[in-house]
Amino acid sequence: MSEQPPVATYEMLYSQLQALVIRLEGGELPLEESLQLYEEGLQLAAACQRLLDDAELRIEKLQISGLTPD
Repeated sequence: MSEQPPVATYEMLYSQLQALVIRLEGGELPLEESLQLYEEGLQLAAACQRLLDDAELRIEKLQISGLTPD
């Protein structure tokens, strides 16, 4: 039986992004590592945005269905 990887939450991804930014802002990394971290940061930011977009869509659906007060 294979274990499922933990589901990435917005908070987990955002925390990883913050840590990455701190490393990049330190300015002590070689260029290649900085570029790799930058690319990883773009991916993390996109994943965070997707989760926020999904949450917004869920809220809109709830409002349309009348399950939440306006």
